[in-house]
Amino acid sequence: MEPGLPVPSRSELILGGQKSGKSRRAERLALAWLDGGDGRQAMLIATAQPWDDEMQARIARHQADRAVRVPGLRTLEEPRQLAQAIRAHSRPDTLLVVDCLTLWLTNWRMPMHPVAAPVFEPNQPAGHASIEPIALLLEAIAAAPGPLVLVGNEIGLGVIPMGAEVRAFVDALGRLNQQVAEVCARVTLMAAGLPLTLKAPA
Repeated sequence: MEPGLPVPSRSELILGGQKSGKSRRAERLALAWLDGGDGRQAMLIATAQPWDDEMQARIARHQADRAVRVPGLRTLEEPRQLAQAIRAHSRPDTLLVVDCLTLWLTNWRMPMHPVAAPVFEPNQPAGHASIEPIALLLEAIAAAPGPLVLVGNEIGLGVIPMGAEVRAFVDALGRLNQQVAEVCARVTLMAAGLPLTLKAPA
């Protein structure tokens, strides 16, 4: 394991700005997990969608880079049904990396294309017909039997946006980050590639 890198917690939220090193830390944790014992697996749950040519090229570049840096990391593309994906794939021998929560929230609140799905997640478990996606996500994180690493953006430190819709999204993302941080065992803030521990396992 890389010196100074903690053993992956039961769950870790990694926050940071653009190019802060948050995704790279998640990859390093996945690599450390895979190197920690035989039979271990790791899966990336990717929430990005190829909206345009630039985004398609960015996704392809990230996929190629990850294949070199963490060759054992499988990828599942799931832009919306994140709680369902965690419930389906979390196991004690499998580390899940979610990258990222910000795009996942964007896909729900500001989809680039009309979607047939209702405001709430379809295919919910019995008794969850009226629970919002965030509540379902928090339940899935808390109940996951295997380790989780969740990546998200911290975008509330800059200039207040002019548009009401964008301000509402910044507020919603801030609330989501707080809620996920509350249920995660570890929370790390990345800046200039350096980790700052905001919350550590008791």
